[in-house]
Amino acid sequence: MLKNECAVPRGGLTVPLLAQPEELSRLRRLTRSYLELWELETLADTAQLCVSELVANVILHIGEGTPITLRFSARGRRLRIELNDPEPHRIPVLLPASDEAESGRGMALLDAVAADWGVALHAEGKAIWCELDTTPGAPQLRPEDPCPVRTDVLLNFYVRTEPAPGRLAGAVSEDAAVRLIADVLHWLRAHGHDPDTALDHAQTRFEAMAAETSRWN
Repeated sequence: MLKNECAVPRGGLTVPLLAQPEELSRLRRLTRSYLELWELETLADTAQLCVSELVANVILHIGEGTPITLRFSARGRRLRIELNDPEPHRIPVLLPASDEAESGRGMALLDAVAADWGVALHAEGKAIWCELDTTPGAPQLRPEDPCPVRTDVLLNFYVRTEPAPGRLAGAVSEDAAVRLIADVLHWLRAHGHDPDTALDHAQTRFEAMAAETSRWN
């Protein structure tokens, strides 16, 4: 990866979901997990705030259950967070800090913490985006290795509660991984494949990828 780019996988990361209040805590966990994976954990608190405000804005002004897409991508040394929704006519406004109205306060907060933000209309609705400056000299991840990101997305569907601290958090994550593997094995058998053969192939692939990764360490 070029030195003037931040450590987000090539092509970015897209998370489709419904805008619902109960999704906010899961999105905050996902956001922190992604940024820690990309070694951008210093941005985690700010990014979580931006994600919460973007989704809350949809819930407040468009409605609960609205289908949205959250996207993380890189623009040079900036992390770009973009939320797409299907309503092109409800454009967020930035109100002065002294304004007593509730509407627009979220965008004022976004304006205060982001390096830049804006709105882009497109054929399927609109995108509200913001950009955060990454830490100069932050370690870069190999963009061609999406496996940890894919796995993290899947595991978060198996872990719906707030992660516990310390060893318990590791146990919860391991249990989620075991359940995910078991479900995949059941799926293979249901579709006429041999789970044992698949496990052997997966182990061989894992060892080959681990050997390749060690060359970069």
